[in-house]
Amino acid sequence: MNILSPSILAADFYRLGEQIREAEAAGADHLHIDVMDGMFVPSISFGLPVVSTLRKHTDMFFDVHLMIERPERYIEEFARCGADLINFHIEATQDVGGTIQKIRSLGKKVGITLKPATPAEAVKPYLELVDMVLVMTVEPGFGGQKLISHCLDKVRAVRSMAAELGLETDIEVDGGIVLDNVRQALDAGANVIVSGSAVFGGDISANVRAFREKMK
Repeated sequence: MNILSPSILAADFYRLGEQIREAEAAGADHLHIDVMDGMFVPSISFGLPVVSTLRKHTDMFFDVHLMIERPERYIEEFARCGADLINFHIEATQDVGGTIQKIRSLGKKVGITLKPATPAEAVKPYLELVDMVLVMTVEPGFGGQKLISHCLDKVRAVRSMAAELGLETDIEVDGGIVLDNVRQALDAGANVIVSGSAVFGGDISANVRAFREKMK
């Protein structure tokens, strides 16, 4: 199943609750929540209080993307705040296996993320342990960037590795995804689409419906 996961990094924070409700009503499946610490990536975004507050007002599936150093330090807190899936960067921890186990032990789904320069083969030892692989199609840390097209080759590679293992792993793409290229990402093997500006910029309901149509 193809899933649309709008990134609230591109939302109007003054109207955040209202815009999330509009996206949900229009047919968005998940909510992508980017957590940045100013260390693993240059930017700082939002953290535990935002996730906890939003959880009180929506039943949407929370896809929490941790762009932070040593994510294992905060797994329990994000699980308690309402994350449904916790996605962490393979480059951000020296204990990938332990971090996966920690997320799983808390009853949450597990995602593992690759930056553009990290090869697809890096996730192969963990494919049978995770629910999702997130392939970053821009350098993480800033919204509004253009898709790095060669990253779609990595999507193909991860999909091929999963198929060889008989897995139906979700493959998510995040960065520069717009209506004009979403089909390319899907054709490469992605089935979870993150988009920020192309959803929250302008008419949110119309944007979500347009993505849903392209993603059929």
